[in-house]
Amino acid sequence: MTSTDAASAIFVPYGQGRARGLGEDELGNHGVDIDRLVALGLPVVPGLTVPISHAASLGEVEVARVAVDLLQQLVGRHIGDVSHPVLIRLLASTSAAGSASAPVDIPGLGVTANTVAALDELVGSDGAIYDVFAAVIRYVGEHGGGIPGDDFADAEYTASTLPERVKAYLELSSAEGFPFPDDPAEQLARAATAMRRRWISPRARRSRRGQGLPEDLPLAFHVQAVRVGPPEASGHGVAQSRDPITGAFAATGTFRRGVRRSTTDDRPGGESLDTLPGGRDVLMSALRTLELHFRGAAQVEFEIRDGEMSLLSARKVERPAPQTAVRLAVELAEVGALDDAAAVQSIRASDLESLLHPQLQLTGLETEFGRGLPASVGAAVGRVALSSDRAVELTESGEPVVLVAEETSPGDLAGMLAAKAIVTSRGGLAAHAAVVARGLGRPAVCGATGLRIDLVNRTITFDGQTVAEGELISVDGSSGTLYTGAVHVVPPRPGGDLEALLRRADGLRRLGVRTNADNGRDAALALQYGAEGVGLCRTEHQFLGDRLPLVRRYLLATDPDEEALALTELAAAQKEDFLDLLTVTGNLPVTVRLLDAPLHEFLGETAHEVNPMLGLRGVRLALTRTELYPAQARALFSAWVDLAAGGIQPRLEVMVPLVALAGELAAAIESIHRAADEIEESTGVRVQYTVGTMVETPRAALIAGQLAGLAQFLSFGTNDLTQLTYGFSRDDVEAQLLTAYVERQLLPVSPFASLDPDGVGALIEIAIRNARQVNPGIKLGICGEHGGDPASIVLCERFGLDYVSCSPSRVPGARLAAAHAAVAAGLS
Repeated sequence: MTSTDAASAIFVPYGQGRARGLGEDELGNHGVDIDRLVALGLPVVPGLTVPISHAASLGEVEVARVAVDLLQQLVGRHIGDVSHPVLIRLLASTSAAGSASAPVDIPGLGVTANTVAALDELVGSDGAIYDVFAAVIRYVGEHGGGIPGDDFADAEYTASTLPERVKAYLELSSAEGFPFPDDPAEQLARAATAMRRRWISPRARRSRRGQGLPEDLPLAFHVQAVRVGPPEASGHGVAQSRDPITGAFAATGTFRRGVRRSTTDDRPGGESLDTLPGGRDVLMSALRTLELHFRGAAQVEFEIRDGEMSLLSARKVERPAPQTAVRLAVELAEVGALDDAAAVQSIRASDLESLLHPQLQLTGLETEFGRGLPASVGAAVGRVALSSDRAVELTESGEPVVLVAEETSPGDLAGMLAAKAIVTSRGGLAAHAAVVARGLGRPAVCGATGLRIDLVNRTITFDGQTVAEGELISVDGSSGTLYTGAVHVVPPRPGGDLEALLRRADGLRRLGVRTNADNGRDAALALQYGAEGVGLCRTEHQFLGDRLPLVRRYLLATDPDEEALALTELAAAQKEDFLDLLTVTGNLPVTVRLLDAPLHEFLGETAHEVNPMLGLRGVRLALTRTELYPAQARALFSAWVDLAAGGIQPRLEVMVPLVALAGELAAAIESIHRAADEIEESTGVRVQYTVGTMVETPRAALIAGQLAGLAQFLSFGTNDLTQLTYGFSRDDVEAQLLTAYVERQLLPVSPFASLDPDGVGALIEIAIRNARQVNPGIKLGICGEHGGDPASIVLCERFGLDYVSCSPSRVPGARLAAAHAAVAAGLS
């Protein structure tokens, strides 16, 4: 075998690596990618790979000459022939995943001082050939010949045109004793040497170490043919397979005429792909093939020479825009390229936020005003209102409003309804403002502890910046960030593809998904999002706003007659609310929690409780005001009777809150049954219902076996259960303490945002085990806001709960997360 034969055996023509038994450890990731494209029958640029084990030999002129000869045979053209010219591109790749670690390519070897003018005239692209030639001379001289970069910079400074720059670089190289050669083989050998020297430099090794890559990561070389032609028939571009706005299949990208200058060619401009010489058919076909192969969106780099397209590279788009990802997952599932599990798993629950909620379109030029906790997703712009009344006034005058307050209470409902967004300086993810905002579908930022509200001067201040009432601010509830002025808001674009994907998710999940809804409006939205019923109707929320005086009058009554009259009015109002809710839900299950509100939320300072969250609330209040729960139950059952007459029979589940003693639950259940008996006696209709309790105290979790002997269902109220397990005040600790705890890694995440598996989760597991030992068929669910958190839903699947319940806006994400959890558990 001659030396030439031995040298030629080194090279692997594009598409032959697999046949030779070579993988990424020899071909580099580019070589493997190109092999894949050839195997798919796609057109690729002619080229050769020098495997990693032989890459150093490309720095030898005789080896490089064999590469040039082979390349000329592959392309059918001769380097140096200006009538049908071809140039050489040298690039390299590694066996490491991705391309971030690869060197910049050298795009135009084969140009000489004698041919540059003719080639540039042929290409006709603003001196592109001169620019490419100058870049090659400098790269080879600086990294291969050791000529200081500053010397090239000085030479460039003296040149006023691209031809003068080329001349200056050639003269500098000769003066430094490293003249740039005309022989293409010598150029290639020197370029390979320069690339290798730069790759093994101390600076490059430090860079790889910083990326977590081996310092001695080796290179494979790739030698490509670049056919040069006139601009009307030649160029290069980048294309993706999906429209970035709609997600529809479409070749989108840009095309530039002339020669590709380098892989980092980021010049502005370019033409539409509609102007491609030879049309878009080949490109569209290639993108379709790649989508099916990648099972995802594809991106390609391509060249067109003499009207023929060749691919330079192709990759899967790892994180396409949510709209694109959802549409693509559905389409790939429809053609069988993905099964339902893979299609559903390709979408994250967080991807749904931008599809279901408005988002701020950030440019980086915005002025940040402050930060708090991301209490309710979405975004809005509005004028600052420092009271509920002012929010209503501004809204009635046609202005969008952001309600800003230290904290909110039931009396602020009118302003919260009027506002586009809500901001509070106190409270956490389970505070009144956060819970109501999520129910209303309003973005909210809570616990912005640096926010100072001046009600005298009607201003708000954060870190020295002041905004007056009536001025515009922008609220990003997804990140917890506030901005001064108006930031553009991008409206949600859910589309039919999302529901098609979620239907596939429904077929995979085991967990039911319900909603927390207190009225027909919220329930209707949740049902539109796919909720399977109501897992929590908080009856105290039905007394917000203008209904607040009713419950206050009852709670402050001082004699039996006054109390009875107030209770009658309260029950009448409740029946209206129940009719509104149950008419919407129809025959679906509806869990109604009887009154449970800390007295300070209704009575303010007149409540006279030192710690109202642990005070006279829930079943405790009902056992001191013994007619409260029977009155609520009669209102609920009376509404059910009215609807049943029209053929609607909701599956009522009556829930007793804040139980810590089995006797408390027994007494409450007896009063509920008494109310049902009274309704049957007065109407002749026996209401169908079940009774259960909310497990939200640690003691209730520990005695769940006793409770299960009395109840037909248990629902875990994880907001209070978390608060009481940790001994945290959920309205205060989140902003003041938990952020610091997370930053110091004492906690991985706020336990009010994601369910604590070790403490709260352990209590839930104990409760489930003991409850099912006593009552194997008992229904078990979760109705805290953890029911909409993907990580918490994974735990709910592991615990074996029957359903989760969350705010209406979180229902789609819960459906998706429940499917993810089922697949991960091997149930689908």
